[in-house]
Amino acid sequence: MKVELETVEDTRAFGRRLAGVLRAGDLVVLSGPLGAGKTALAQGIGAGLGVLGAVTSPTFVISRIHKPGPGGTLPLVHVDAYRIGGVAEIDDLDLDASLDDSVTVVEWGVDKVEQLADAHLEVRIDRRDDDSRLVEVVARGGDWPDRLAGLAPPSR
Repeated sequence: MKVELETVEDTRAFGRRLAGVLRAGDLVVLSGPLGAGKTALAQGIGAGLGVLGAVTSPTFVISRIHKPGPGGTLPLVHVDAYRIGGVAEIDDLDLDASLDDSVTVVEWGVDKVEQLADAHLEVRIDRRDDDSRLVEVVARGGDWPDRLAGLAPPSR
């Protein structure tokens, strides 16, 4: 599924919509160049899940756990794997310890975290010259295709 998003706020809004199909144990892997909107999408997911506090890039701490607030649905584990060298370093983070109870979103996680779950969602974000974004959502196993059917944008 491909979605065109005009602004950063549209990216956050898409994240809020995506949160509506997420459940405990889900792994979402975000990819795209610097400034593409990965953190903005994670912020939208956090808002959609109703987590406490601001969702900011965990670049320097590598991983943050955001607990659900009043009316929130699930915790969000937000990871920035940019400085992670590979699978062995991901294993050292023990992300699998919280995976079953949380939604785990990993920026820069392609080829580093897929082993954490039998199925995952890959979200590729490409920032265009006009600051709009083209987002491609790719289901990697499991029941993702069925769950994503409700996420498709309405026809124009």
